[in-house]
Amino acid sequence: MTKTLKCISPIDGSVFATRETLTNDAAFAAAAAARKAQSAWAARPLQERIDLVMAGVAAVGALNDEIVPELAHMMGRPVRFGGEFGGFNERAGHMAGIAHEALADINVGEDATFKRYIKRIPHGVVLVVAPWNYPYMTAINTVAPALIAGNTVMLKHATQTLLVGERMADAFHSAGVPRDVFQNLYLDHDTTSALIAGRAFNFVNFTGSVGGGKAMERAAAGTFTGIGLELGGKDPGYVMEDADLDAAVATLIDGAMFNSGQCCCGIERIYVQESLYDAFLAKAIAIVQGYKLGNPLDPETSIGPMANVRFATEVRDQISEALADGATAHIATMPGDDGAAYLTPQILTNVNHNMRVMRDESFGPVVGIMKVANDAEAIALMNDSNFGLTASLWTADIDRAARVGDAVETGTVFMNRADYLDPGLCWTGCKDTGRGGGLSVIGYHNLTRPKSYHLKKVTS
Repeated sequence: MTKTLKCISPIDGSVFATRETLTNDAAFAAAAAARKAQSAWAARPLQERIDLVMAGVAAVGALNDEIVPELAHMMGRPVRFGGEFGGFNERAGHMAGIAHEALADINVGEDATFKRYIKRIPHGVVLVVAPWNYPYMTAINTVAPALIAGNTVMLKHATQTLLVGERMADAFHSAGVPRDVFQNLYLDHDTTSALIAGRAFNFVNFTGSVGGGKAMERAAAGTFTGIGLELGGKDPGYVMEDADLDAAVATLIDGAMFNSGQCCCGIERIYVQESLYDAFLAKAIAIVQGYKLGNPLDPETSIGPMANVRFATEVRDQISEALADGATAHIATMPGDDGAAYLTPQILTNVNHNMRVMRDESFGPVVGIMKVANDAEAIALMNDSNFGLTASLWTADIDRAARVGDAVETGTVFMNRADYLDPGLCWTGCKDTGRGGGLSVIGYHNLTRPKSYHLKKVTS
């Protein structure tokens, strides 16, 4: 039985797009087609697969003028920021550039008697479940290297960004990637779970909520299907006494508020050394007060609505609870705040870790700022979290940043930057943020399996 998926636009609450889901039978048939197509795809020369994937990436880029307003309608990002093609292309291009080396055989040794080596073998069929907040960039993180490595890919995108998978698949097909090699699927949760439980896939990469990650693990239980999970975050920033204050404020507040705070590695907590605290707070307030909250189709808008009313409701609830427990709000309600998807960005002080706003993922335009005395206090607070995706450290001392970073339970340590995904580094997390890793050489390792060859030569 099919269901109708509806993308509700945060701009005005209207239905922007609808699509019918596949039935169980149709979904399993699509997975079978992907499996049948995989061996021929993997048999193509690596450079041919690279060229086809990059042609697909370029075809997506050619649609950017249409994609940017479409994203504003679907998830509320202001058009002034120009979409995601820069990062989309950068990530795919990096993975294409390292593919020959990353996927090369590992030569263990050869002598007169034996030849030994390890090959990287594609898993087979890879399911990519992508989120709505950066719908193109998060999808390409796995789609590009999975295809390049010789897997076939099935993409299930979030309902909030319903048209993204369709756009990507059409573009890749137009560039010559076979239809059964890269498929966009419209699936409900039950059918997705049935496919995973039925071993339709050899690997699943999921980016989304902790609850969604648990559902993926439950569906895969007993199947031995590999799963990569990027789940929640509560990323901290720590400003030390020798930091470049202006740069720290500008970057951390942008990291907290850009995309209406809906960033996987957005800054949700800031700890400032006490000597800089007052100046940091004043500068942060001034930045946020300069934002214009409004319709994302307006080029003057600098912060748009949250992607869905229910997301904004969660952030409002966290703010209200914190205020009731003694926190101080520093940003007056903005004219564009409608009490629904359009939410005033907020800075909170007098916060503590008993408050949900400093403990639970907010995924919205709110940040709590706390004063700290030293590195030890900052480290303890940064580690007082169920999540571990990134941490942003601000200091002029690279050795100090490395020492503090070593003590922080996180997937990535930034020094003097934040909220950026470097495709040369492994994108990974710890604790409730998930497991596995994308991009970099390690991303290829996770999308393939090792196969060892121990070949004894016939000697006379």
